[in-house]
Amino acid sequence: MPNPSDYIALGSESEEETEPELEEDSEETEEEQEQEGFIPLMESPGVLAEKESKNGEATVCSNAGESGENSQGNEWNRGDIDGLFCPICMEAWTTTGDHHVCCLPCGHIFGFSCIRKWLQQRGTTKRCPQCNRKSTLKDVRKLFASRVVAIDGESQKRIQSLEAKCISLDKKNAVLIKKEAEWKKEEAEWKKREALLQRELHQLKEKTIYLEHLLDVKPRTLGHPPSMGGYCVPSLGSEFNGQGPFILQKELGVDGARLFDIDASSKIILMTRRLQGLGGVHVLTKISLVAPYTRQDISLPTGSKAVRDLHICPSDGSLSLFASLGKKLSVLSTKINNFILAYDLPAPAWSCSWDLNGSHQIYAGLQNGSLVMFDMRQTARPLEFVNGLTSNPVHTIYSLHNSTLPSGVTAVLSASSAGIFQWNFVGSEERRPVVLETGNQGACISLAYCPSSDDIIASFRPRIDNSNKMAYSQHLLTPAIGQGVQGSHVHLKRFGSNCYQKLAVTCANVNDVRLPRSAVMNIESHGCLFASGDELTGELVLQELPSFTVIQHLKLRKQPIYDVKYVHDVDGGLLGCLCDDILQLYGNHALK
Repeated sequence: MPNPSDYIALGSESEEETEPELEEDSEETEEEQEQEGFIPLMESPGVLAEKESKNGEATVCSNAGESGENSQGNEWNRGDIDGLFCPICMEAWTTTGDHHVCCLPCGHIFGFSCIRKWLQQRGTTKRCPQCNRKSTLKDVRKLFASRVVAIDGESQKRIQSLEAKCISLDKKNAVLIKKEAEWKKEEAEWKKREALLQRELHQLKEKTIYLEHLLDVKPRTLGHPPSMGGYCVPSLGSEFNGQGPFILQKELGVDGARLFDIDASSKIILMTRRLQGLGGVHVLTKISLVAPYTRQDISLPTGSKAVRDLHICPSDGSLSLFASLGKKLSVLSTKINNFILAYDLPAPAWSCSWDLNGSHQIYAGLQNGSLVMFDMRQTARPLEFVNGLTSNPVHTIYSLHNSTLPSGVTAVLSASSAGIFQWNFVGSEERRPVVLETGNQGACISLAYCPSSDDIIASFRPRIDNSNKMAYSQHLLTPAIGQGVQGSHVHLKRFGSNCYQKLAVTCANVNDVRLPRSAVMNIESHGCLFASGDELTGELVLQELPSFTVIQHLKLRKQPIYDVKYVHDVDGGLLGCLCDDILQLYGNHALK
């Protein structure tokens, strides 16, 4: 609010029309006005602006040397004055009291006390302070309004126009929201159709693989001896009729599969898979070996991560054992497709095994080189725990038959890159493992064991520091190029409780990065056979033991080879080989 003691000298407003008497009154000098005691009047904004443009600035008078800043800290403008303050005293008028808002016939508005004093001081020359039109005290009319403000017509038009635009935009927005909902609905329908088409495509791929297999089976069984990189396999004699003991029976498409096991009695396959997509989820898949080969995905326990090893129980095919990197050892019931036990481990599990002498005890090989034994009847803590000789991960573990062991003692065979060890549990006072002598072959990358014959095959690849020191009993069949490196297979035979004999060593093309898997098969009338993948030729090679004589090459559709398993069944035996996204099954007779 401006200080009444601060004022700006005013003149009459130029926009208003004046009467003829205006010239006579305007001739009065400033000195005469001061003698009569006239009230100082604030000049109208229009006149003030006109003077500023001529003189550069308006003259401001101030009492007591004040700074000249108004109480609101802003410059005066027309919007601050019109309709709010009395133009004589620059104080806000009121709706009651002495300073009641009032007006003259000319239409100009003042505070009642100010205009009354103004007209009284003018004597006979009573005129409007704004337009200089003749006025008297009788002409003053009080206005009963809380505030007088002039409405801007242009602003009103702009407001109305903006309101109309807002209404129009609201209507457009409602239409767009409706269209968006329709598009989302259509998108959901398209996604459903896409899922159906993907399912049909997968079924067509499986059918194509099956038809290609039918076209390919006949050339495979015509009696021509297979070849391996230009090396002809020796004649097999009339026993195999030039075909070998196995023929391809079935191929299954299994995207993202890495491990599997077969339950011959229930005719099912269990495998670990990683589903496609960003951050693919690890699941178990159960596949029936009976047409139409139905499959079902089973979720892993929370926090299990990737599965490193799995085995179906040899004495109870409805139970399966899983070792995972999520520090879990889990037991699955295939009857209800649910996990019935899950043990927490101190380190990630790399391998697992059922006890061959009973269905209650299970084993796990850990990433830190340790081994742990559980009794499923006691879920609180491990039954046995032993630290390894090294901190290398235990990538393979097998339970041994206790027919040659002392009473009450159980034993397992474990393998890590450091070598092969036998560990005795339960009732054994000796906790030091038996180290199997394999010679200076390099790093152990795979171990296969046949419980019925006690034959053991260990696979090795060269270490960096001793790759030139490996010994072999035969020459390399093919050059070690491509993804394979020159490695070896060592044949060991178990005699008694802690005795092992090395029978033979042969060269092999092994993978230079992965840990391959192989199988030892004791087939009636055919003796002991060893099945392993050749990383150079992309074939599954079958060799007789202990001579490592190659008797059959099974050509694989894809590489690399992830897992090899063999099980006995009523038809004589079933050999499975898991490659990249394909599981190939071989048998002596057709699957039923």
